[in-house]
Amino acid sequence: MFDSSAPIGIFDSGIGGMTVASAVTRLLPQENTIYFGDTAHLPYGDKSQAAIQAYSIKICNMLLQQNCKLILIACNSASAAAYELVREYVGSKAKVLNVIDPVVDYIKEHYDGKTIGLIGTKQTVLSNVYKKKVDALGKNIQLKSLATPLLAPMIEEGFFDNNISESIITSYLSDPSLTDIEALILGCTHYPLIKNQIGEFYKSNVEILDTSEIVAFSLKSWLEQHYLVNEKGDGKRAFYVSDYTLSFEQSTNIFFGRQIQLEHYPLWE
Repeated sequence: MFDSSAPIGIFDSGIGGMTVASAVTRLLPQENTIYFGDTAHLPYGDKSQAAIQAYSIKICNMLLQQNCKLILIACNSASAAAYELVREYVGSKAKVLNVIDPVVDYIKEHYDGKTIGLIGTKQTVLSNVYKKKVDALGKNIQLKSLATPLLAPMIEEGFFDNNISESIITSYLSDPSLTDIEALILGCTHYPLIKNQIGEFYKSNVEILDTSEIVAFSLKSWLEQHYLVNEKGDGKRAFYVSDYTLSFEQSTNIFFGRQIQLEHYPLWE
């Protein structure tokens, strides 16, 4: 039904989803990818569900015009607020994946009867989507969630691996709501960039779940199951943002390991 050489579309509220895009391209270097960062409307974490849904549909329109075989919602807030609507809207034109279900599947396999923590944006945590899905597993898994709204903008601005980020991270992770956890879900695609600092706080006593890697493996598995792996591609990459600034372009090095040329694509003219 789909052309295996067609690109994979990946979108996020900003450039944080590049952690997922980077994980996907490391795992599937021959796949052609199109990344869209909705930098005009970031962060999604404090937006209403209706607003996030409107942005997501508009972005999917653009990715469908590029004939994407698969669209990955590389944003926990958008996955929580808009996945079902996007999947219904896209229909049979492309497969739609989110960044929440692969993590829940991973938890199901590895954390039966355990206590797990989750940090994410207000939208992700208040949506209760992780708790509902984890409870539905029937695996006696206790999920403790904490909204950490300062972390994503801190990372976007390049404030990590320093005293400022250490202070904020320590303050959040010391919250009583995260006591006695055995693993911690990084419930925002920005957070893999502070994985080491979080690991240092827990001193190897808590397993840190890097959702970008879990999602990339899940995407690869889906492509293999449906015989849609691009075996002969040359790994073309395209990067679009809804609001271009030089600082965004310079920040891509933080997320993708190198500076990327961003193309401006406004969602609304």
